[in-house]
Amino acid sequence: MEHARTRQHVVDMCRTMLDRGFLKATEGNVSVRVPGRRLYAVTPSNYDYAKMRAEDVCIVDFDGRHRPDAGATHLAPSIEAKMHANIYRLRPDVNAIVHTHQPYASALAFLRREIPALTDEQVRFLGRRVAIVDYAPSGTGFLAKNVEKQVASGDNAFILANHGVVTLGIDPDHAVFAMALLEKVSIAYLLSLLTEPEKVYTIPGWVREIAFTKLRADEKRIGAQITAGVPPVRVATEAILPSADAVAAHVSGAQPPAPETRVVEVPGSEAARLGYAISDYPDVDDVMRRLRALLAQPVRGLRHDALLDVLDWFDTRCPASREITDRAKQRIPGGVQHNLAFNYPFPLAITGAHGAHLTDLDGNTYVDFLQAGGPTILGSNYAPVNERVAEVIRESGPVTGLFHEYELKLAESIHRYMPHVEMYRSLGSGTEAVMAAVRAARAFTGNSVVIKVGGAYHGWSDTMVYGLRVPGTYRMNAKGIPFGATSRTRELFPHDLGALKRKLVENRARGGTAAVVVEPLGPESGTRPAPQDFNARVRELCDEFGALLVFDEVVTGFRVGMGGAAGYFGVVPDLTVFGKAVAGGYPMAGGVGGRADVMAVFGSGLDGKSGAHIQVGGTLSANPLSCAAGYFAIEEMARTNAPVVAGRAGDRLTRGLQRLIDKRGLPYVVYNTGSIVHLESSGVMLLDMHNPVKLLKEKGPRKELIEQMGAAYAAHGIITLAGSRLYTSMADTDAVVDDALSRFDEVFSLVEGV
Repeated sequence: MEHARTRQHVVDMCRTMLDRGFLKATEGNVSVRVPGRRLYAVTPSNYDYAKMRAEDVCIVDFDGRHRPDAGATHLAPSIEAKMHANIYRLRPDVNAIVHTHQPYASALAFLRREIPALTDEQVRFLGRRVAIVDYAPSGTGFLAKNVEKQVASGDNAFILANHGVVTLGIDPDHAVFAMALLEKVSIAYLLSLLTEPEKVYTIPGWVREIAFTKLRADEKRIGAQITAGVPPVRVATEAILPSADAVAAHVSGAQPPAPETRVVEVPGSEAARLGYAISDYPDVDDVMRRLRALLAQPVRGLRHDALLDVLDWFDTRCPASREITDRAKQRIPGGVQHNLAFNYPFPLAITGAHGAHLTDLDGNTYVDFLQAGGPTILGSNYAPVNERVAEVIRESGPVTGLFHEYELKLAESIHRYMPHVEMYRSLGSGTEAVMAAVRAARAFTGNSVVIKVGGAYHGWSDTMVYGLRVPGTYRMNAKGIPFGATSRTRELFPHDLGALKRKLVENRARGGTAAVVVEPLGPESGTRPAPQDFNARVRELCDEFGALLVFDEVVTGFRVGMGGAAGYFGVVPDLTVFGKAVAGGYPMAGGVGGRADVMAVFGSGLDGKSGAHIQVGGTLSANPLSCAAGYFAIEEMARTNAPVVAGRAGDRLTRGLQRLIDKRGLPYVVYNTGSIVHLESSGVMLLDMHNPVKLLKEKGPRKELIEQMGAAYAAHGIITLAGSRLYTSMADTDAVVDDALSRFDEVFSLVEGV
């Protein structure tokens, strides 16, 4: 590593200034000239100086260009590197520079009062005055130019309007001494301005008040974006968290739900007596206000040193995972085959899943809030279901190619808890089920246009890869899909009922709409939560325009409650798409069900009643393994009332996370709909084409942030979905949730500025 001694000078200066209180953990920057070279060593951007090592220090030339070398960590230099470069180029006598953010400087800059020559000591070491450098945005050439104009005077201390102070020295010790002297002189001068009117200036009382308020202007500006209309503490420290254990004990034997459980009766539904996972539906206006506030401010992620520790954890604790996934890249595109497994910095290879925990190939254990993407409401690898399924497989094997009794048992079980599903057709996945539902709607109505909500994911079929994840992006993710496949697909921005009606009117003039497909909680399981009356309003519009309403309950089916989202909202769709939980975590989990007259288009075999018969199939669809697993899982969920237990675990986790966010003063947003918990640290899922410039500019950094947060959670023993979503299960006891909360608190302590 080159220039090791100069790098160490920077580290030593930082330690000295931290000890003396002149430098905060991640604010300001320090640099030292490299002797005999047109180079200098400077602190990296956004770094905890207390943990800094010599190899973390950056080398920059006098043109402001970063010159990384072998042995260094290649962190980005301070954003004020150009300012340092200009000073060294203009002032050969300067060999060290300190720039920090100090309240007294903010007050003097606000009052526009440079410090005159007050003492001989000041003149000797700082110069004849301490000038105020005009404001320019941080890290820009404008600020560097403004500083350049002043340093040519030969003085060694300056106040930067809105950016703190800069002191210069012939060596590191002199630069630090100059900072101490400047603090003493500045405070004396400020006090004379504000409290001794006869000595220097007369400052009105209201100006004094503004000056002191200015000391925290930046913090208030950022804080106001979060706290506007939102109480600063949402969960008090002494508040009792909801208990999943209490609900589990109460519902033993599937007794009626606890008094606080909201129940919406669907006629004839056994699910109603069991209750629903959602104890309180989110205040959508409040959630969206907080999410917009999060999106309005810069990303707030891990400190650089903390991120290095996280990456080091993966390197030292997960070598087997790295090795096997690297090998997999030679035979598997990308190295893994499921979107949920593409994790930063590399995928984890899992060998064990039991209840609320996962174990990887290296023996590390994690609290599992991924739950395979949501299907295992009972918890992973649930033994009572496994044992019953094994009995069936011992008799019939996993597939026969002919009818098996558990096909009927599964359909009857679904109908028992969701009576609006009059008939059910098993398929291989949620994607297949959406394809079948769209095809059925077109065949039944004779119309071709399908409307979806922008940002929602309804599988990867050609028709529905449209407006995927980011509203307003149309075919942006449709590589390899011909235009004809999406020519009859339309999207609307989330929950815009006016836009939905306009599209229905337009389509009526062009032949009509076949179906409106929605996730009842909102896109991506409620990342943009749907208003509570949204589904009922969509039902009314579908009835008015003769379109079928399709609920995508791949995630919400049984997870929201045994009656699904349809039962919770009391809205009956024409078709319902199932996946994930419909096979209890076993493969081939998918299907579509609904009104008998609509489902008749699936009629096949000797029946052949429907002239609108559509083609669907699959050798492994409705196999004994999947159908038996689905039947036993559904009945076990009803027996244990697993959705409600999992929902209370989600409540406890959400309120606990909110308490931690309040304690740390973070801008993050957490909310839940039962056992579906959203923890937003970057707001990347809220970007859309309403503001394409912001989308293009911020999508990368915000996505990178949640990847890093997801890695930090994993390094502290928690597995999440993409660092922003968590699924709880019946296995998440109060002890499991509380353990996870202590781990989250450790991660939050590593966030910049905490």
